[in-house]
Amino acid sequence: MNSDIDIIKLLNEKADLYNQPSFIKNDPVSIPHLFTQKQDIEIAGFFAAIFAWGNRTTIIQKSKELLARMDNAPYDFCINHKAADLKKLIGFRHRTFNDTDLLYFISFQNQHYQKHKSLETAFVQNGNTIEEMLAGFYRYFFSLEDVPERTRKHVATPEKGSTCKRLNMFLRWMVRKDKKGVDFGIWKNISPSRLICPIDVHVARVARNLGILNRKQTDWLAAIELTDYLRTLDKSDPVKYDFALFSLGVIEKM
Repeated sequence: MNSDIDIIKLLNEKADLYNQPSFIKNDPVSIPHLFTQKQDIEIAGFFAAIFAWGNRTTIIQKSKELLARMDNAPYDFCINHKAADLKKLIGFRHRTFNDTDLLYFISFQNQHYQKHKSLETAFVQNGNTIEEMLAGFYRYFFSLEDVPERTRKHVATPEKGSTCKRLNMFLRWMVRKDKKGVDFGIWKNISPSRLICPIDVHVARVARNLGILNRKQTDWLAAIELTDYLRTLDKSDPVKYDFALFSLGVIEKM
């Protein structure tokens, strides 16, 4: 890469290329796109994001399997399920996420939606910055009685140094709004300018190769450093470049 101008041109070109409806089919974002009701989008999106590590095809398959067990009506299932309905969830597994974790997640959704109309409240009630929101969400999510200790590993928090990649991706889906149709933009109380770029080993590798990330560890501070750079390109919508960085790493194998 020859210069900052070349880097900026590349990131803008790739963001435009991949931030298109054609991106949806092979990405976990396709899961919430199966629904039109806000709460269904939130719940389906949350599970798809939580499952989003490893092969994308498998992530999509396991997300669809879970939704089928929930009668393809996740909001209604979370709110109105009876004890017998929960038997449909027994035996579900995706990598290290199992039915013990799933039953707690359903319990949280049930408790939350009994009091709030949107999952957005679970984030915005905890602070103004994304870091505060994510840390507060972790505490709120695990505020029910009898939390299985094994389940805590499936929800990240910046307080433990995590990149919070999957939650930041979920926030991107819910918050970003443009005319391309990939992200939903159904949450109105978080500005897209405040979002943090989802970062994993692929995104971090691309960013370091481009010289826009210097931190050696792939952690919360790396996510902040990368996003600070992206804000110099577009301060109102920095995480649109997630499309470029992710696709350069995973699809184009840069």
